[in-house]
Amino acid sequence: MLLADREARGPRGGAQAELSPAARLVCDSPFGFLALVEIEGRIAALEWGGRSSGRPSPALSDAKRQLAAYFAGKRRDFDLALAPRGSAAERLVWQALIDIPYGKTRSYGELARELGLSPRYVGQACGRNPIPILIPCHRVVASDGALTGFSAPGGIETKRRLLQLEGALLV
Repeated sequence: MLLADREARGPRGGAQAELSPAARLVCDSPFGFLALVEIEGRIAALEWGGRSSGRPSPALSDAKRQLAAYFAGKRRDFDLALAPRGSAAERLVWQALIDIPYGKTRSYGELARELGLSPRYVGQACGRNPIPILIPCHRVVASDGALTGFSAPGGIETKRRLLQLEGALLV
């Protein structure tokens, strides 16, 4: 799964791009309801809570099926077209998150050195990730293996549960 090649711009990335209205589909999860957001055939966001709107597209239905299989322990990665909105540097970080294998963790510092960015910036990009779980920011930990920050309801406890679901051994 790779991010869309075209520059996806949004409130943090510059001028608002002209896009068709977003469709939303809610799915249940061990963490409560999740709303998948699709724009132009690509998943653009995953929101904690929310509600459905519009007609479910094939992209939304497929994402819902893949998430259900992930939570059931039957899927380790996702095969979905993604288009998160963010700056070029944020999208670089998000692609690096996608490249972290299921059940593994990386530190903010490791990713920062690999990408030529500061660990703080990597952490900020993780916090701005509009598609958590599908872009697995929960797999990023402190250099000592400690769990730090997670923007989901439940915060670090939700991060811990996602890593436990994956059988991740913390560094």
